[in-house]
Amino acid sequence: MGLILDSSFLIAGERGGQTLREILKWLYATLGETESGLSAVTVVELTHGIYRSKSTADRERRHAFTEELCRDLTIFPVTLEIAKLAGKIEGEQAARGVSISFEDLLIGTTALYHGYSVATLNSRHFRLIPGLSLVQV
Repeated sequence: MGLILDSSFLIAGERGGQTLREILKWLYATLGETESGLSAVTVVELTHGIYRSKSTADRERRHAFTEELCRDLTIFPVTLEIAKLAGKIEGEQAARGVSISFEDLLIGTTALYHGYSVATLNSRHFRLIPGLSLVQV
């Protein structure tokens, strides 16, 4: 089983001054060696953070970190199948009165579709996706 890395986990590492290599080293030491990747939606979230930076130094650091992620990890696109799965889950949950953040829904259904877990610091939204396996880091 693999892991989809959520932005909450990656941003915490980046803010703590860690490189991707250091983040993955810690992750693999904690959970064991496993295939890891990102949803394309996480790339949107990280890129958003680049352009919200208040300083040039922060912007440059975040840009370099995001580029490293995109270069060294598999980026899973939101395919037609994932979009349909997300629509199904969102519709079923909405019928029960449960609302899921759209970004987390797409990240979670990407993981679910590929049989992966989501590694996150914030499992609150992801718990609303039935059948999704979470790794609280």
